[in-house]
Amino acid sequence: MSDLIPVAEALARVLASVAGPVEPETVPLAQAAGRTLAADIGASRTQPPFPASAMDGYAVRSADASEVGASLRMIGTSAAGHGFSGRIGAGETVRIFTGAPVPDGADAILIQENASAEDGTVRVLEPVEPMRFIRRAGLDFTAGETLIPAGMSLDARRLALAAAAGHPRLSVRRRPRVAILATGDELVEPGATPGWDQIVASNSLALAALAAEAGADIIDLGIAADDHAALADAFRRAREARADLLVTLGGASVGDHDLVQSALAKEGLELGFWRVALRPGKPLMHGRLGDMLVIGLPGNPVSSIVCGLLFVVPAIRALQGDPQAGADRSEPARLGRDLSANDGRADYMRASLTVEPGQLPIATAEQRQDSSMLGVLGRSEALLIRAPHAPAATAGDLCRIIRLDRRLF
Repeated sequence: MSDLIPVAEALARVLASVAGPVEPETVPLAQAAGRTLAADIGASRTQPPFPASAMDGYAVRSADASEVGASLRMIGTSAAGHGFSGRIGAGETVRIFTGAPVPDGADAILIQENASAEDGTVRVLEPVEPMRFIRRAGLDFTAGETLIPAGMSLDARRLALAAAAGHPRLSVRRRPRVAILATGDELVEPGATPGWDQIVASNSLALAALAAEAGADIIDLGIAADDHAALADAFRRAREARADLLVTLGGASVGDHDLVQSALAKEGLELGFWRVALRPGKPLMHGRLGDMLVIGLPGNPVSSIVCGLLFVVPAIRALQGDPQAGADRSEPARLGRDLSANDGRADYMRASLTVEPGQLPIATAEQRQDSSMLGVLGRSEALLIRAPHAPAATAGDLCRIIRLDRRLF
């Protein structure tokens, strides 16, 4: 296996081949979900912009409400969006509601559960302390503070923060254009009737879903026959569509009908590497065709999906300027059954998970691990990672997994 490169080295080479993030564009905040920031988001305002009440009750001077039975005169109301513009003096109080500005002169909130009110008079049922139930101005953030750094993917919580910080439009990376090409005379499109010696293509749909979730726009190049002319035509269409990344599926091995690498070479492919110490997915290919990054995945469906997770998704994130594009997304677990010693390839075994509160998940490798078996992958919840030359392991031993039942970003 001396001609196989390790998974970590293969990923490093893929990421190093990304010339730089794609160009930025500005979009309305409402259209920014799932996009990747091209520039830091700073606060254009302070939040909250004024001392605000954290509870419904009465704004008071703590010195006037320090004893049970103290009596205060109510002089007004402060509600969210309708603040009290006057000032509280000795022996006075203002009815206040959650989120409303605390009037000048007040330094505490007497919550309504601890007060009684009748005919404009409020009596203290429990003493208050200074600043009790008051959110100071700038408690959340202050104007000029960096809130979200460039490279972050915008989910619901970050969009809410951007909105609160006063940004109606955001600078984000455009979506990388990812062309996906299935290859092979044996493939037909879903819905078509396969011949007796054909199967329905599934890999391209899976890779398109992975790429879209990672933030890409998809260019579907369909299925190319095992023919140099058909492959060359597909490569031309990818270039005309200005694809940032071309993902080929199948034809990357060494059989008589595996023509993808030789067809790419005729078009001027600069080969980065071919063959990785990985199971499933050994015949992985990487290179560049002019400005276009190329990743050639194996034809077996499980191999293509695993390699898509390990290499295609990080490449798409790197194209968007994500500084964590190559981060390790595995997590600890414990083995659910004994495993024999591993050979020289990293093994990404399909596994089920048993999860108990407060415990590491238990990962049980499926008995059948053939890379053609989508049924096994479909019911699996994780990839159980076995390092090259890992010794035999016993149920209960620590291991690493990549969850398949969670969104990537």
